[in-house]
Amino acid sequence: MKWLKWLFLLIFGCCMFGFFAILGINFYVIHETKEQIVTLEEIEDISDIEVILVLGCQVRPNQTPSAMLEDRLKTGILLYEHQIAPNMIMSGDHRRDDYNEVKVMKDYAVNREVPSTHIFLDHAGISTYDSIVRAKEVFDTKKLVIVSQRYHLYRALYIAKQMGLEAYGVASDTVTYSNQFYREIREILARNKDFLLSHMKIKPVTSSNKVSFDMGGDITN
Repeated sequence: MKWLKWLFLLIFGCCMFGFFAILGINFYVIHETKEQIVTLEEIEDISDIEVILVLGCQVRPNQTPSAMLEDRLKTGILLYEHQIAPNMIMSGDHRRDDYNEVKVMKDYAVNREVPSTHIFLDHAGISTYDSIVRAKEVFDTKKLVIVSQRYHLYRALYIAKQMGLEAYGVASDTVTYSNQFYREIREILARNKDFLLSHMKIKPVTSSNKVSFDMGGDITN
């Protein structure tokens, strides 16, 4: 039965290697991007930012943004009002007719006096990875500021870095959200997933024709 002992040690060793590899990648992603997360005052000193990318999040059944999404929208609108960039991209999930994150996001911003023509919709931002890659490939973005909660920005900024984008992040956290501990744990695995995807340069799930900011945002409605 000696072989069972060696088999157990081998399995245990592989599990421990995998565990520490996952943690190592997680901390590497955070370390590589933490300096790119800036405040409103700091982002005002950075010129020639083309667009504010607001990453989507859950929309309630009554067609209003969830607490996390509303904070992202408020931060993105604040950046627009401070003229950090002339345009916004609302990127989220619109795979079903009865669920449209980006329309809710745009309506929220328009109701707060952001011109509709300055708001572009990415209906196929079904994941963080797709949102970032499509900002480059569909909207031809080279320099942008990304808006999301801090824990989420590390991953988004790492993807952008691997895609050759000059990206900065502004965190939209205003409170401690419910189930945040669960999100933090899940994010460790998500950082590992997108670490691999961004190094493999996987194409987004959905391809689209290029959109120029000169066309005006309503063309993407």
